[in-house]
Amino acid sequence: MSSSSRTSTVLTAAAVTVLGGLVAYAVYFDYKRRNDSDFRKKLRKEKKKVTKQTQQAQAAADAASEVSAAAIKDALLKIREEEIPPTPDEKEGYFMMQVQIGDQLVQKGPSFYLPAACAFFRALRVYPSPVEFIMMVQSTLPAPIFKIFMELVNTDVASRVEGYYDHFPPKRMNVSIHASEPEGDKPAKKILIAAKDFEAGDIIYTESPFVVALDADLEGKGTHCSYCFRRIEEGQSFVAEADKLGAVFCSTDCQTKANLDWNNMLFGREPVLPPELDPSVVGNPTDSDGREAAQTAYVKWLKAKARQPNVLGARFVAKQIAHETSKLVKGKDNALQAEAALLADGGELYSVSDHMERLRFVEGNVTDEEVKLLQAVFGAALPGLEQSVNEERLAVLVGKMAYNAIGITPDGGRDDKSVSDARPEDQERTRTPQGTQRQLGSGLYLVSSYLAHSCDPSTRPSFVVGSNELQLFATRPLKKGEELTIAYVDVAQHADESAEAARRRRRVELARGWKFKCECERCLAEAVQDVEKEDAELGVDKDGAKVEQVMRHEKLPGAGMGVD
Repeated sequence: MSSSSRTSTVLTAAAVTVLGGLVAYAVYFDYKRRNDSDFRKKLRKEKKKVTKQTQQAQAAADAASEVSAAAIKDALLKIREEEIPPTPDEKEGYFMMQVQIGDQLVQKGPSFYLPAACAFFRALRVYPSPVEFIMMVQSTLPAPIFKIFMELVNTDVASRVEGYYDHFPPKRMNVSIHASEPEGDKPAKKILIAAKDFEAGDIIYTESPFVVALDADLEGKGTHCSYCFRRIEEGQSFVAEADKLGAVFCSTDCQTKANLDWNNMLFGREPVLPPELDPSVVGNPTDSDGREAAQTAYVKWLKAKARQPNVLGARFVAKQIAHETSKLVKGKDNALQAEAALLADGGELYSVSDHMERLRFVEGNVTDEEVKLLQAVFGAALPGLEQSVNEERLAVLVGKMAYNAIGITPDGGRDDKSVSDARPEDQERTRTPQGTQRQLGSGLYLVSSYLAHSCDPSTRPSFVVGSNELQLFATRPLKKGEELTIAYVDVAQHADESAEAARRRRRVELARGWKFKCECERCLAEAVQDVEKEDAELGVDKDGAKVEQVMRHEKLPGAGMGVD
């Protein structure tokens, strides 16, 4: 195979890995491979068997007939309708069976090449390391079968990428994502638009956060619930004894949800895998002293140095792992699985990572110390999980939290937050129309992350008292297809400032927090005399936000390739 073909294979495999997300089954699979001698023998035996028999079939490979694109698509649709085994043991058995079936079909000649490729594709669906499996079959399968196999992979990846916005946001939220109109040298961007008409004051949608974090000065103080942000009356809080962070909850329900999402992984002592899994993995994943030491060191750093985007980033990784491990239990009601089903239409077609990788981001600030501490926490919870964090991935994740997090301000927020002594350009900012200073904390709202800024916004976020659930209200009549915007900062003109000073304040804050120069209709209408001088003060010439490399050529409704 040519080097260009090999490179294409590697890139496709990488795309499969990215789209597949962080599969927790890989941890279990790796554990079995390292600790179960019988399991290792079976893997070696199957690989040798496939190698031997496919070499025998190589002589007939050149006679293979071409398989049409329609046949590939039809086969893929049928495979997608098949249920994937949920538990690790069932996945292992399914994988072995599909490899054996594929091996047998290879020997039957060219007319069975498509069914053979489908068998290996089914095996790929449950294998924890897609790149490894693709490289293995590339070296063992006859070229015509591998070609069909890769056509199945490419078709699957392409349809999932291009069809994403047909499923997200869910139809019940009354919005959709489209491409904006390019302006001059500015590329098109993803924007949120109304899916129907709304009147001023209408609730467009309600959205729960995927992860949240109380402000540092409130966390563990006993005044607010660490999960829902509800104010807690004295003597009515719930605290976990082993929780290193000292989180406080308003109810056992919130405490249970927080532990399931991220709290136990980062600060607790309970096993991180469901008890229905292999007892040898669940019962003794690590020594408790090691886990306590790792958490103690991380919490010490957290309280001394952590910024809100870093806290949200760590919780996101923990919850992502929780989502994947929840899939390993068959036939059990699970809050995480229920949440995943609500994130997008189409059931399990898209994972948490599919949603996250499409969000824009700015440069994320992480340190080697932070990465090592988090790796130690995850690895102590379950050996192998330390691989879920590295400096590059964490920096992107933190950058996405910094760019997309929304400040949570029930009943207008608070007025007792201490003023930051950090330099203005270093102060933390979230998308908060009342101003970050008034938030109780912040959260990541996956749909609302697509709301663009305007100093004359068409919508406003609101939070029910005692909840971090976001309600998006229309601020004026909206027509179907109209873009939805919010104010990322306080855009009101204060009593002690002129219109020019208010314009400069909000534009400087936007440039510092989100790295763009606001040129909304209001800013252009209020243009000052010395525009060049004001623009120079902003310190940004163009939009500094980014998208991940793998997403730069996705297609959006109403646009061609290359949405930024």
